[in-house]
Amino acid sequence: MNIHEYGTGNENTIVLLHPSLVKWDYFEYVIPLLETRYHLVIPALPGYDPESREDFSCIEVIAKELSQWLLKHNCKNVHAVYGCSMGGSIALRMVIDHDVSIGHCILDGGITPYAYPWIITRCIAIKDFLLMVIGKKGGLQLLQKVFSMDEYSEEDLQYMADVFAHTTYRTMWRTFDSSNNYFVPGKMKNPDAKIHYWYGQKEKKERRRDLRYIEAFFPNTEFVEIEELGHGGLVLKRPALFAQMIESL
Repeated sequence: MNIHEYGTGNENTIVLLHPSLVKWDYFEYVIPLLETRYHLVIPALPGYDPESREDFSCIEVIAKELSQWLLKHNCKNVHAVYGCSMGGSIALRMVIDHDVSIGHCILDGGITPYAYPWIITRCIAIKDFLLMVIGKKGGLQLLQKVFSMDEYSEEDLQYMADVFAHTTYRTMWRTFDSSNNYFVPGKMKNPDAKIHYWYGQKEKKERRRDLRYIEAFFPNTEFVEIEELGHGGLVLKRPALFAQMIESL
């Protein structure tokens, strides 16, 4: 896994985990706003790295690999881990594993596991996979509506099309299957990290199950609804607000 670092001389480390179907440069607008104050660690997650042919594995494995990288590079105490959508799943697993000390865990529209019978989770995974196949073959406008994303420019849509072209069907299947079904212990002590769940106003309906899940498993979570934003829009549409929210932790 390729790791990109900025502000390496700064004391407080922040890990930024991108969602699926984008590359690590998803954070290009916020890097200049944060690198003077924080040590930024930005993984190019497997399956979405144009410099690697590695496919996505699973949430648990990637979370463990990131924690091991942080320990190897003397980042035992992490100020914050931020993850958007799929990235939020990885961030939450890092908190559960507790291999490194994490001060804040921010889930931005983070995906939580389904609490359904196995056969139902298979059907959901197949549905999500087929939607991704449609997107890969040219139906990006449809995906915007299905996943409550913000409206994007033609340039943004071309970016997504390029990512789809690189992304294998194996990576797409594993991404949604793992993000929807990764393991969270039924009984666990309160995490040391402060949990924050951010979500866009436009995606509130689609995040209802995730919101209920987080509230049930992590009752001390701070919930923040952001007006006039859809899924994954904070970093891209309002980078200054994102930086302000990070700095307020």
